[in-house]
Amino acid sequence: MEAKAILKFAKVAPRKARVIANLVRGRSAQEAQSMLKFTRKAAAGVVGKLLDSAIANAKQKDDGVDLEKLVVRTIFVDKAPVKFMRRWRPRAMGRATRITKGVSHITLVLGEPMKSPPSGAKSPPRAPLSGAKAKA
Repeated sequence: MEAKAILKFAKVAPRKARVIANLVRGRSAQEAQSMLKFTRKAAAGVVGKLLDSAIANAKQKDDGVDLEKLVVRTIFVDKAPVKFMRRWRPRAMGRATRITKGVSHITLVLGEPMKSPPSGAKSPPRAPLSGAKAKA
């Protein structure tokens, strides 16, 4: 079971939000919540609310979901258009330069942990690359 939450046009720079996204990726939902609660970064509050929303979406999807088994499967941060967060700064000789503030789209997917193959299992053989010459 997967639950998804998307936040669009978050007023945090993508570079700063990715630091927090890398912090919680692959962790259990409860552990991620507690980490975000005590992380002193501006993006931690935004990602924390997004995580709460994804947990609420999981409860809404399935009442019997075990919240202790939920894991942050994927989280990624994309750059949003800077249409509304443009500012102008006066410069020399009557000119002005544009200042663009960071805006992000953040997507978080919760799910149950992926099952890894047994330790003795072998991966299937790979096909040779096309165009590669066989060594004799």
